[in-house]
Parts: sequence; structure tokens; C-alpha cells
Amino acid sequence: MRNTAKITTAVLAAGALTLGLSACGADSSGTDGPLIVAASPVPHAEILTYVKDNLAKKEGLDLQVKEFTDYVTPNTATQDGSVGANYFQNKPYLDDFNKKNGTDIVPVVTVHLEPLGLYSHKVKKADDLKSGATVAIPNDTVNEARALKLLAANGLITLKAGVGNGATPADITKNPKNIKFKELEAAQTPRSLDDVDAAVVNGNYAIESDLKPSKDALVLESPKNNPYGNFLAVKKGNEDDPRVKKLAKLLTSPEVKKFIQDKYAGSVLASF
Repeated sequence: MRNTAKITTAVLAAGALTLGLSACGADSSGTDGPLIVAASPVPHAEILTYVKDNLAKKEGLDLQVKEFTDYVTPNTATQDGSVGANYFQNKPYLDDFNKKNGTDIVPVVTVHLEPLGLYSHKVKKADDLKSGATVAIPNDTVNEARALKLLAANGLITLKAGVGNGATPADITKNPKNIKFKELEAAQTPRSLDDVDAAVVNGNYAIESDLKPSKDALVLESPKNNPYGNFLAVKKGNEDDPRVKKLAKLLTSPEVKKFIQDKYAGSVLASF
């Protein structure tokens, strides 16, 4: 039986940054019990479940997976010990989160990349976007900047030089199509596609919404020198937990690489 538990954004609304974290599960700070890992449902929890069902037992690892649908609670739960690790984020996002929240979560091993893409129900090519088109983008700092850099890399806008991972629409210097931006929680961007002309969607949310990044995206992030690989992360000081080391080894095994290649067909790319 799969040891998974859906945690929705309602947990966040209830106060995930404070007392609500007690709902995430038993204390996972010890090294003798099961390793509880917080993960986004797709592809992270699917990859973890593959490890749990096919590889963990041979390594003597008792792995449990908790699914979260937001990008905040997995980190706050890891920080307070409600879970032992998480798997859902990239380094620019984690750096920004740690800075803003005073947390000390660190990466352990990078597993995969989910290319960010621009999608539309109204046009077939990015160049077909009309003047004044509305484009939905994620509203968190890192993913908003990442979305704008994707649009800039494909000639739809020009960004101020050197804006990096803090870029906002205010940093746009040229906008030949006079694109209007609708800033939404990342999870909401694929659901906005009927209401906007296009949306920039994170890879995991695209897959959850039955979009195929490798086929459906109008433009797609390049994996070359890409800093947005997703990794296993823990609270600082827990990197040497033997359970974490076992999981890191399994997540970067040939078996997991084949699983990613076979299941996601280019929509998720192994980073090892």
C-alpha cells in the first residue's frame, strides 16, 4: 500500500508556517524510523514511489512519501522535523526561500529537470500571440523571473541586463507585443489557460494537467547549463543521515534514470 497523504494548499492557509505543521506527520528527525519525504505529486512523488516499491527494500530503507501541492509547506515541514527531507525544488528557489524565511535547508543531490514552458489554448506558435495578449506567469520570485527569462530567450520581451533571479515585469525594457502579465500562484497557471492567451507553466504542474512539455509547449526551456534542476533536500546537519544517503544513492541510480526516460518521454530530464 502506498504511504502517501495528500496535503493541499489548505494546510498553508491554516498556518503552515507556524502551528499547522504539526499536521504533516510524526517527528522524522531521528535516524532509526522511516524516512518521510515531502514531495510534489508529479513527478517527484511518482519517482519516490518507484524507489519505494522497487529499490528501497534491498537497501534496507523504509521510505514514506507525503504529497504536497504547494511550494511552501514541504520546506517548512522539513525545517521543523515533521518530515525528514523534501524533493520538489531547485537551487534558486531554495536560496530565496531560506533568505526570506530564516530556514537552513540544503540540497543533497540533484535528480531531474522539469523544463518550464509556454502553453496556449488559443495559438499554435509563440509568434502568433497578438498585440496586447495576456500571459499568466508564476508569482513567486524565482519562478516569475524564470518565466520572464524564458520569454526573453525566445524574443517575446527584452529584460534589463543582469536582473538574474529577481526579474519582474518592471525589468522589461522592450515589449513589442505589449504583453500584459497576470501573476498567479504557480499551481494556478495551467488552470488559467482558458482565460488568458498563454501561460508559463512549471513542468510538474504541466504534467499534472495532462500537458506534455516536449510536445505541447510553444517554447520550452533549454536543459543546457540550466540551474533549475530539482533535488533532494534536508535541514542542514541531516546530510549524513544514513537514510538520506541511501535515498540519494537510489535517486541517482541507473534504474531511476530509465524510469524517468520511459515514463516522461522528454518532459522530465534526468540530471545525472
